[in-house]
Amino acid sequence: VLFGTQNVFSWAPEMPFLSCTNFYLGFCPTGNTVSNLIFILPPLYGAIQTYKDGLEKRYLAAYVTLTAVGLGSWCFHMTLKYEMQLLDELPMIYSCCVFVYCLYECFKYKNTVNYLLLFLLIAYSLGVSLVYLKLKQPVFHQVILYTLQIACIFKSLLSCSYISRVYPWLRGLGYTSLSLFFMGFVLWNVDNILCEKLRELREQMPPIVGAVTQFHAWWHILTGLGSYLQILFR
Repeated sequence: VLFGTQNVFSWAPEMPFLSCTNFYLGFCPTGNTVSNLIFILPPLYGAIQTYKDGLEKRYLAAYVTLTAVGLGSWCFHMTLKYEMQLLDELPMIYSCCVFVYCLYECFKYKNTVNYLLLFLLIAYSLGVSLVYLKLKQPVFHQVILYTLQIACIFKSLLSCSYISRVYPWLRGLGYTSLSLFFMGFVLWNVDNILCEKLRELREQMPPIVGAVTQFHAWWHILTGLGSYLQILFR
């Protein structure tokens, strides 16, 4: 699966969406798979430490859902099956919803649960899941994901501005996490928008150079690290 040279669509015919990858380069699907370790190992460690330290469950939920994104993406890029694609894409929505909850609960003064916000985000996640399973349109998923990520970025900027005044030593952590996340977001869009041109360029490059320009893998690395640092910042 990882190093095959045949056309991907001959053995994954149901898959409606695929990252811009030159599949003749054996490293590329492997790189897209292995790059998910950044989504798995640091958040897994964070979840264990959160449980040991008895911190709020919202932090545990953030780490666990981020790990789920990495595991789902690993399974998808390793198999390129439609069912695994759902395991990759739907946890992205759930993770973003958890991040939205954490961000909007960032400045509360006591350990309470915002049940209204929690209910709205759960209902939103379930609604999006049902619609996406019915439509099977990647554009719908991208629009939903964009909306949630923009909400997270906007709220994170406000949080950085406030927290950096109260706790100035956290300023660097906050803006580093946002910068990494934003860079990954940009590379993901470049990879999608300029897909055909990037494929043509990679075919003219040495294999190792073409592999390094696989922006989808860099999106995994930058977004995974940025998301992990964002949880620490909160």
